[in-house]
Amino acid sequence: MPVLPPAIQASIRKCPNVNKFQEVQQHLAQHSHHWLVTGAAGFIGSNLVEALLKLNQRVTGLDNFATGHRHNLEQVREAVGAGQWERFDFIEGDIRDSAACARAVAGVDFVLHQAALGSVPRSINDPLTTNAVNIDGFLNMLVAARDAGVKRFVYAASSSTYGDHPDLPKVEERIGNPLSPYAVTKYVNELYADVFARTYGTEAVGLRYFNVFGPRQDPNGAYAAVIPQWVAALIRNQALHINGDGETSRDFCFIENVVQANILSALAGKDAANQVYNVALGERTSLNELYGMMRALLADRYAHVAAHQPQYGEFRRGDVRHSQADISKAATLLGYQPTHRIGEGLKQAMDWYVRNLPQ
Repeated sequence: MPVLPPAIQASIRKCPNVNKFQEVQQHLAQHSHHWLVTGAAGFIGSNLVEALLKLNQRVTGLDNFATGHRHNLEQVREAVGAGQWERFDFIEGDIRDSAACARAVAGVDFVLHQAALGSVPRSINDPLTTNAVNIDGFLNMLVAARDAGVKRFVYAASSSTYGDHPDLPKVEERIGNPLSPYAVTKYVNELYADVFARTYGTEAVGLRYFNVFGPRQDPNGAYAAVIPQWVAALIRNQALHINGDGETSRDFCFIENVVQANILSALAGKDAANQVYNVALGERTSLNELYGMMRALLADRYAHVAAHQPQYGEFRRGDVRHSQADISKAATLLGYQPTHRIGEGLKQAMDWYVRNLPQ
């Protein structure tokens, strides 16, 4: 039986301009499935949990709080209300523990696997732990999902897989040599998912995220992503460091686009399964441009921001110079249509940080 009702599938085929994600949301609002979100207390995971609960889905979350936070789940509870929060079950556990993985997937229809140790610098400093979490943990989850008969396993892949391949925009079928242990682990995830499909008949979808940002992204810690780290520095009038000359560019993708891609991937037809997709905007923004946009958004709220200037340093090991995605494959096979460009996403992210970041 197809996931979407035949009438909805037919209407999408007849009206290619219809927003497929809106159709899927309408379906989910009336049909409850059981979802597992790993890394549920993290930045991306907590946003997925919130979106699914608002669609009246049953959700199980798995997290060991290595990089996630309990306050993220508290914010989800406040956002969805008591009624929808009752549809959420949480398991505190580690994906390196196969028993915890098996317990988490029991009775689950779809897995959205976000749990991982991110950060290129972290992987360079500690490749063993990165490997244990991102490869051993991934394999544990894949085996557990297979044994539980999960319908589809959607997992967070990474644009780091493109490595030193020079072409822009990045196309899924052409990758280069990995430039960090982290990139190696994310590529191995893709290989394992493909082998499981061929060997066991499982269905998996890999989403190569490009520089995701938005509310609940942690500004603290040695491996914080650039946007929350810079927001904190600007608001607190602290030193802000840009690696290299600032002309390095990235394809920054707002969190709501990532939520859309995950849900679409779980419910897409069989022809979309067992493939990888770029999840991004298909645009490039330099670090200097990003800094200017952020400073402009905060200047009216904090007088000191207008005079703030960044500090430039060495290029970071393991980084590529430029990154930009071709998102046509995701648009064609998943119906993916980004709803937030970088300016819109930054405005929402700034509003959240101003409300939530300790001054």
